[in-house]
Amino acid sequence: MKVRITDTDALIVVDVQRDFMPGGALPVPEGDLVVGPLNEYIALFEKRGLPVFFTRDWHPKDHISFKGYGGIWPPHCVQDTEGAMFHPDLKIPSDNKFIISKGTSRDFDAYSGFQGTVLADLLKERGIKRVFVGGVATDYCVKNTVIGAINEGFGAILLLDAVKGVDVGPGDSDKAIEEMLSRGAVGVDLSDLS
Repeated sequence: MKVRITDTDALIVVDVQRDFMPGGALPVPEGDLVVGPLNEYIALFEKRGLPVFFTRDWHPKDHISFKGYGGIWPPHCVQDTEGAMFHPDLKIPSDNKFIISKGTSRDFDAYSGFQGTVLADLLKERGIKRVFVGGVATDYCVKNTVIGAINEGFGAILLLDAVKGVDVGPGDSDKAIEEMLSRGAVGVDLSDLS
């Protein structure tokens, strides 16, 4: 299915942070394999002068999602630590880029880039109607960001060749993709973009 990038599109790169990469505190299996395809999407959007948004977990050290504070995850993406930094090979544009921090307060968890952030407002201010979403993890922050976009009234394109899941339960990523598509997202890969 061919999809044209238009002037009312934006790219959202979800949580491509060191702690979610192999060897990190909360690794997504093969999570680093999203970096190459995402860089190609970033280059496409940058060439068109379209905005690129980078979400990141940016947690306090006693965040509610961490084991020891009532959560299910090991501590990860703690503010200003090495693990919270973006993957070193991710090509972040010098302009027309936006960093969206989520999960920044101790008592509030956020899997979606839209939860407790200004992401929807920034998109609407720029006349954006549709978002292209890739990153990690398919079954958590990617899924919730795609559904968040749809709930906010945006069209959503899921970049199938630029997502990887954590699969806590077998098949979680496949189920997440099915759910996103059933909610109205469209799945594409780089070869579908004209």
